[in-house]
Amino acid sequence: MLTLEEGKLLVKLARRTIETYLCEGRKPQAPKVPAKLRESRGVFVTLNKKGELRGCIGHPLPQMPLIDAVIDSAISSATRDPRFPSITPEELPEVEIEVSVLSEPEVIKVKSPREYPKHITVGRDGLIIEWSGYAGLLLPQVPVEWGWNTEEFLSHTCMKAGLTPDYWLREGVRISKFSAQVFKERKPCGEIEERALTGRKD
Repeated sequence: MLTLEEGKLLVKLARRTIETYLCEGRKPQAPKVPAKLRESRGVFVTLNKKGELRGCIGHPLPQMPLIDAVIDSAISSATRDPRFPSITPEELPEVEIEVSVLSEPEVIKVKSPREYPKHITVGRDGLIIEWSGYAGLLLPQVPVEWGWNTEEFLSHTCMKAGLTPDYWLREGVRISKFSAQVFKERKPCGEIEERALTGRKD
């Protein structure tokens, strides 16, 4: 688990990274940080503008040091999310930044696909669905924001992967879950807090 101070450092780094990249065209060097922030972790950087998603990209798996993954994800979410045009320097002051540090995904093992919902807790678990080269991920906070139950969460993760909503009911689909520590700005450039995720069974 990260402390709030460590979370604040990551969110501030994400903002500074985006500012540097947009204004100077370069990626900043990673600062010296505690050993915990140099461990390999999965992470996503989410950008919101006036309550609307403006970019969200990250690393689902712990394949690089967390501090480097935050820098890479911040640049990607600001400039490489195919759903949105690149953030401009002028609009960055209106953008709120959120950093989600992920646990390592755990494959959900079931005898029948219909058992998946009882193994998932909305608000605690994020999901990854994989099938034959297709993959989709949704963070734990997403179903909370949209008011989804577990079956709706599974269906939307399928759609994120480019599959039909009922694909999670097919044999051979690989579904994993993970948790996240989420740190976010209360407002653009403002105070940073750890976002509490309250899990619920459906």
